[in-house]
Amino acid sequence: MKKIKFRASSHYVPEKIVTNDDLAQIMDTSDEWIQKRTGIKQRHISQGENTADLSVKVALDLLAKSGLSAKEIDLIIVATMSPEAYTPSTAA
Repeated sequence: MKKIKFRASSHYVPEKIVTNDDLAQIMDTSDEWIQKRTGIKQRHISQGENTADLSVKVALDLLAKSGLSAKEIDLIIVATMSPEAYTPSTAA
């Protein structure tokens, strides 16, 4: 049986940040109200980057961290709640 080795992990978030205070300027809410109910303080908003674009940035970072070439990778696991499109899924 071939052994599995976890070599590296990475993540990427878009640069634009929208805070609860930003949202409070355009709707009837407040930082306190949002945090109390959701725990969310801020969120990263994509501007023109889709799920695949974000994934490519992570993949390039992982290749650099691991010292492996793309041809040496047997498996990539993508975990997201943000679909590239409704079908097919990003993970497929």
